[in-house]
Amino acid sequence: MATKQTQASTPMVILAFAIVYIVWGSTYLFIQRAIHGFPPFLLGALRFALAAFIMLGWSFLRKEKIFIWSQVKHALVSGLMLLFIGNGIVIWVEQYLPSALVAILLSSAPLWFVMLDKPKWKDNFGSKATLLGLAVGFIGVIILFYKNLIKSFSAQGSLLEIGAMALLVIGSAAWAGGSLYSKYYSKGTATVNSAWQMAAASAAFSLCSFIRGEPFNFDWSGIPADAWMSLAYLVLFGSIAGFSAYVWLLEVRPATQVSTYAYVNPVVAVLLGIFFASESITFIQILGLAVILTSVLMINLAKFKRAE
Repeated sequence: MATKQTQASTPMVILAFAIVYIVWGSTYLFIQRAIHGFPPFLLGALRFALAAFIMLGWSFLRKEKIFIWSQVKHALVSGLMLLFIGNGIVIWVEQYLPSALVAILLSSAPLWFVMLDKPKWKDNFGSKATLLGLAVGFIGVIILFYKNLIKSFSAQGSLLEIGAMALLVIGSAAWAGGSLYSKYYSKGTATVNSAWQMAAASAAFSLCSFIRGEPFNFDWSGIPADAWMSLAYLVLFGSIAGFSAYVWLLEVRPATQVSTYAYVNPVVAVLLGIFFASESITFIQILGLAVILTSVLMINLAKFKRAE
């Protein structure tokens, strides 16, 4: 890991963070659009199958080694944790919960990174700047979406909604665990690792989709163009660009630093709502955005200073 970190140029690290921060922040919007046209498990199966096929083909053309079992088996495990459980839960619950509430619950991911990253416990729990930054970031997300949070809990919520909230907490833990597994056990290039991770997730989504009869019980011709375009965006930008950048960042940067995407993504989601959905922004939301960005700055500065 130390070798990979020293080989990572600063411009490439900045570019990868920009992709993860911005592109993943936009995927909430496109998942909600796609889920209106596709059943949830079928959406996951199509998204990750197409992305895996493209990336494996690209790796083959580059003459990378893609069929080494010692590498593939770790990618399959991390892929199931990251994409099938972690991302699959997001796809499922966005049928029942507003994206703002989803973003709040997913913002617990950086806390899971700290608690589950045992090899880095000494560094993480010994860094006051990192711990303070994580706490400040979580507070910032609550400030940003406090109205949505109050509305969701004040309304008479159904057991389905409560279950969806609990699933998101599990999804955050699974995502953090899968990310750390990928960081410490995955071998080979980030492109090949990402491809096999998505292939594993696609297989799991496909199995669940067929068990539920999704491919046979709805009208394929009735899928709106907006859903197809959203699927294409999720494949090309959310999976191929965003997820590949994320897996690579896990190899070259500390996991707690990479986990700051969970604080920035809601900021991007809010800004997209303002510019593309004619949503307004209040002073308290601006304050929340400022707090979140401050927390990310605190964590990044601490990690860059400690990086060798």
